[in-house]
Amino acid sequence: MTAAGIITEYDPLHLGHVHLMAEVRRLLGPETGIICVMSGNYVQRGGFAVVGKHARAAAAVQSGADLVLELPVPWALSSAEGFAAGAVELLKSAGNVAHLVFGSESGDAAPLVRLAEALESPAFPPALRRELARGDSFAAARQRAAECLLPGGDAALLKQPNDILGVEYCKALRGSGIRPLAVPRRGAGHNSGTAGDGFASASAIRALLRRGEEEAALSRMAPAMAAAYREERAAGRAPILLENCERALLARLRFLEEADFAALDGGNEGLYHRFFRAARSAASVAELLEAVKTKRYPLARLRRMVFRAYLGLAPAPPERPAYLRVLAANGRGTALLAGMRRTASLPVLTKPAAVRRLSEEARRLFELEARADRLGALACPDPAAVPDEWRRGPAIRRGAG
Repeated sequence: MTAAGIITEYDPLHLGHVHLMAEVRRLLGPETGIICVMSGNYVQRGGFAVVGKHARAAAAVQSGADLVLELPVPWALSSAEGFAAGAVELLKSAGNVAHLVFGSESGDAAPLVRLAEALESPAFPPALRRELARGDSFAAARQRAAECLLPGGDAALLKQPNDILGVEYCKALRGSGIRPLAVPRRGAGHNSGTAGDGFASASAIRALLRRGEEEAALSRMAPAMAAAYREERAAGRAPILLENCERALLARLRFLEEADFAALDGGNEGLYHRFFRAARSAASVAELLEAVKTKRYPLARLRRMVFRAYLGLAPAPPERPAYLRVLAANGRGTALLAGMRRTASLPVLTKPAAVRRLSEEARRLFELEARADRLGALACPDPAAVPDEWRRGPAIRRGAG
């Protein structure tokens, strides 16, 4: 059985996400399997997912997905390029994925493929260096450099967050045989509120939760996600908020030496000096970021540096993940899983204890994930209510969907 892949965070799962899964089956056929690669307890913007990964994965399977694989934390807390590369590598390794489906503002994969080819061309790095020398942000410099190589308006798509991620997916897919399929994004845009059709963005839902407007937030989630949130809330595991462990995070940063921050400064442009100085006195993460930020660096990049420092992550993720870890599946997902065990180029991990029989690289990656999740538990209302990752198996739901 072949499948379509979706790369996601579901932070939290909302009606727009459910719509995308329905579109997969409308466009590719009702029997198409859907494999989601989902960030774990940390997300790409630099922060905690508001609900734990096991609950989000179970809600996804109840909402249209068939199989949910975990994107390990080194890639989940990476740049758009690293995030896309790690997730696509998992889909490639599964051996049964024919399409990668994603929502985008343009809803058209063709210009995104052209942009990906331009960004990967030998002419792009010198063009980018020329634009960066003007002192603007990386995003603005990249768009101008792309305009030099690709006249006709395609480069304007680099202004839209979902199209930007789509370009990174197309870059990572080159030579894989997996075809990109862009679907027009429905509902409110990134960092927007609620659209006229009632679809709210994930950021708007998280903002409601932070303000304590839980019922308003729940009404905008997918029904299965709202039910999962209520269960996690009752158990003391949600919402997962930075405020719950801010001092623990700041304590970790104050312990670090300047060289530790230097290792995380991928641009080698002296940003680590600002981080080191600010971390010694900042009384909140917001204060730290305010002291460090400049127009050149997006806040998401700075937040990722904070969290990578908190977790002790390496400056960049490894070349590829070391296993395919299953978080949730339904009946069709278990059939996909059975096929993957024969075709996958990476070992399939369902029971955490089985990682001890895999390579040293796989054991190190899982141990890192488990440590990160133990630190993440400090952001829950009741950290003691969070089971250790070594004892968390996948949620298996009987039936096709």
